[in-house]
Amino acid sequence: MGKRTVAVNDMGLRIGEDHPMAKLTNADIERLLQLRADTGWGYKRLGRVFEISPSQVRRIVQGQHRGQAAMGYRTIEQE
Repeated sequence: MGKRTVAVNDMGLRIGEDHPMAKLTNADIERLLQLRADTGWGYKRLGRVFEISPSQVRRIVQGQHRGQAAMGYRTIEQE
């Protein structure tokens, strides 16, 4: 048990890898975007590599998910 600092958006909600339902780390997102840029791999192939759906890959690539900038930080209790 302890405390840690997490990124939050303008409404105070956790974002990125700090979101409780996040499946990918920020490093995973960077790697996914780099692979897409370098190889041109499709959404299906990237989805298989990262174990997420092709539609989720598309939303990440298009900036619809994981595209928020941190507007602040807050401290939470860690389990």
